[in-house]
Amino acid sequence: MFAPRAGRPLGAVAVILVVIAALLVAGVLPHPLVTVVAMSVGTAVWAFLAVFFRDPERTPAEGIVSAADGRVREVAREGERWRVSVFMNVTDVHVNRLPVDATVESVGDSGSGYRPAYRPDAAHNVQRSYRLATPVGPVEVVQMTGVVARRLVGFVRAGWSGRKGDRFGMIVLGSRVDVLLPASRVAPAVRVGDRVRAGETTIAREVT
Repeated sequence: MFAPRAGRPLGAVAVILVVIAALLVAGVLPHPLVTVVAMSVGTAVWAFLAVFFRDPERTPAEGIVSAADGRVREVAREGERWRVSVFMNVTDVHVNRLPVDATVESVGDSGSGYRPAYRPDAAHNVQRSYRLATPVGPVEVVQMTGVVARRLVGFVRAGWSGRKGDRFGMIVLGSRVDVLLPASRVAPAVRVGDRVRAGETTIAREVT
């Protein structure tokens, strides 16, 4: 399965490959080497996009699950909230998922610049915040850009409701996703360095 909105780039490259093949059959291309290079480049680009836009089905685990694939870069308490930050590299699945059943209360853009997403000052980068009403209280999910990853894609708007593991957006070419959780209601279940999968890996559990 491919991510939402993947059809256009994948289809465009596929059309180019078909055109090259048609020109080859018609004998229009000036030299065999041109055909080999063009087909090789086109196929490589299509394969990269197919891997990048992959969107496998996931079965949510118990508790609060990760919003992104990648590696946990920070688990920190900030006042009344826990921040669980996940760094995504270019080989990770880039579709982001709800960490818990939720209704989107608001979606807002902020920040400036495109610092490396693994650095602490990346918290000031261009970002998009999703404020959620959930059974464990207010939760915020923040998509952050990086040096290369500068496109934040949202699939939802304020008022939308979804289940844990539902897709709400993606980041093109990596970067970072933070989940901020109410410290009075949940406790982290991951540590820095852990590998996590969006919509599947438990990152926090309710406290009693």
